[in-house]
Amino acid sequence: MFDYLSLFEQYLLVELGLADNTRAAYLRDLRLLQKALGLKDSEGLLAVSRRQLLAYLSQLKQSGRSSSTIARKLASIKAFYRFLTAERYLRRDPAEVLEAAQKGLHLPKFLSVQEVDNLLAEPNLGTLDGYRDKTMLETLYATGMRVSELVSVPLQNVDLKMQYVIVMGKGSKERMLPLGRTALKYLERYISVVRPQLLHGKPESVQELFVTSWGGPMTRQRVNELIEAYAKSAGITKRVTPHMLRHSFATHLLNNGTDLRVVQELLGHADISTTQIYTHMDMERLREVYDKTHPRA
Repeated sequence: MFDYLSLFEQYLLVELGLADNTRAAYLRDLRLLQKALGLKDSEGLLAVSRRQLLAYLSQLKQSGRSSSTIARKLASIKAFYRFLTAERYLRRDPAEVLEAAQKGLHLPKFLSVQEVDNLLAEPNLGTLDGYRDKTMLETLYATGMRVSELVSVPLQNVDLKMQYVIVMGKGSKERMLPLGRTALKYLERYISVVRPQLLHGKPESVQELFVTSWGGPMTRQRVNELIEAYAKSAGITKRVTPHMLRHSFATHLLNNGTDLRVVQELLGHADISTTQIYTHMDMERLREVYDKTHPRA
């Protein structure tokens, strides 16, 4: 008797190179499915029908689970059954045609171009901390990187001459991100002048690109606090997070005609279906404009 969940976990590690937390989330979703269906072991998952999966998703919805939670659990289920089918443990994939309900789809919040401009104008360039903060904000918006990637990127991964930065994304996968001219301008001075002063003349003491005024690496929590404070002083009433800059980056690129596949690569999404959420955002924006302006809308 095979432990199909263990086989799947090995596939996630060896073939896809997913991180520990990501693999654990997949396995947790599948064990909850197994428990909900009253199955004694993972072998029972091979006999699950499409009807049972639909009933399980319906049960989740009726119990008040959010659309994003259901969509994540469905992604785990679909990945598992794709694996079983590809490895020929199953002849037919019971999850192949299942889709998460679009009604009530939670769309990422993003800032308008004007709001981004207002936010990025807030740091005081006359101070070391302010110049560092300005550089961090410009880098986040220029690249769309996650805040976890921002605080962990080493100084050596920034190539000002070739105008790119290498970040380590989910699943320990590296990707190369281009730097725009504005971010480059601030990075050049930050690296050559500001960072050494923040590190009190000992730049080799910390390998991370962004550092605090007491000479240590910047943290996710501190970046979050800074962005909230700058958003408030900029008069932005909504709660602004570092991830909102990532959403804004993707939305603004797509609104200006960038191909979805390019945005997928820049964001580091393994599956383009994750990136497609931004097309829903764009369609909502188009619908809003249409309803306001079309004489027969």
